[in-house]
Amino acid sequence: MNIKEKFAYVKLLKVQYQKSSKKKKGKIIDELIKNIGYHRKHAIRILSTIQSRNLWRKSTFKRARVSSYLGIVKPLKELWMTSNYLCADRLQPFIPELLKVLQKYHEIEVDDDQKKLLLSVSRSTVGRLLSPVRKEMFGHGKSTTRPGTLLKHQIPIQTYTPWDNQTPGFEEIDFVALCGESLKGDYVNIFDAIDIAVCWSELQGLMGKGRFEVTKALDKIRGRLPFPLKGIDSDNDAPFINGHFLNYCQINHLTFTRCRPYKKQDQAHVEQKNYSVVRKYFGYRRFDTLRQLEIINLICETISLYHNFFQPVMKLKEKIRIASRIKRVHDVLITPYQRVLESPDIPEETKIKLRTKYESLNPKQLLKRIIQLTNQL
Repeated sequence: MNIKEKFAYVKLLKVQYQKSSKKKKGKIIDELIKNIGYHRKHAIRILSTIQSRNLWRKSTFKRARVSSYLGIVKPLKELWMTSNYLCADRLQPFIPELLKVLQKYHEIEVDDDQKKLLLSVSRSTVGRLLSPVRKEMFGHGKSTTRPGTLLKHQIPIQTYTPWDNQTPGFEEIDFVALCGESLKGDYVNIFDAIDIAVCWSELQGLMGKGRFEVTKALDKIRGRLPFPLKGIDSDNDAPFINGHFLNYCQINHLTFTRCRPYKKQDQAHVEQKNYSVVRKYFGYRRFDTLRQLEIINLICETISLYHNFFQPVMKLKEKIRIASRIKRVHDVLITPYQRVLESPDIPEETKIKLRTKYESLNPKQLLKRIIQLTNQL
């Protein structure tokens, strides 16, 4: 029985089926299963439908329109690589600024039509155009956080309140261990700090976690910040929860708080940067020589310029609960440098220095230098 004969047979049984009683319907279904071999549920579904399908009708496919955005894949890929592979949500709002800077240094060639399309492309289209070239190539590392039992009662727990999150100068801090697969011996750690208000981040490498090395690294970070450090919030790691570090904060008039034990969400900002900044460049290899530490600190200084001036940050504005769901509203995607310029708490003299610094920076050359230094490790 060919397809046409099957269709005619089913059509005939369907007429009888829809006019029959329940008992006769069962016999019709049995007959259809016996003669054609359909599954019982499938036979019931076919016989119950009111409209009959044309089983031998050829499917017609409408030829898809060729998208005009296919012509910007090459310059879009160049922008994406220069941004160090940002996601579409972060890349698309930053395309006008990044394109302007790269054209200034003649790092990208686009004609007028391509420029017009790049400035009008949507986030979803950016994602679709870049999806064939995305690669995931990161693993997981080891945790070196060990609880510091001393003086915990002297350091208050900070979850969401008493800080002024709108004023620059309050930082979340953490360590990222570049220890590879072994925690034995001395190895390089990255001191990671991020400002809550303007998302300005700084990195500093140090060998081990000795008390003098920790405060020395924090001093270097303070020297690079474009605003005074006012407060820090750490986890419960022993290098932070000790009398020496507490005295350092008291002498320098720094508000010192800590998160709740085993609650990483209390330090969501710096935990996110541990991956998106530190692990993205240094991976999970082991570095344990002074020469490697010297190169790592050069990379950290370059990363600071690249990320703070040319990496837009998505900052949560508010949460709205709708029944059992939570809707997150984010503000406009801008770089930490732009957030500093918009802050009324930053002196105009500092903003002028930052604008001068920005005019001298080339994002593509900064990324190349990061890659060149990383290859020397």
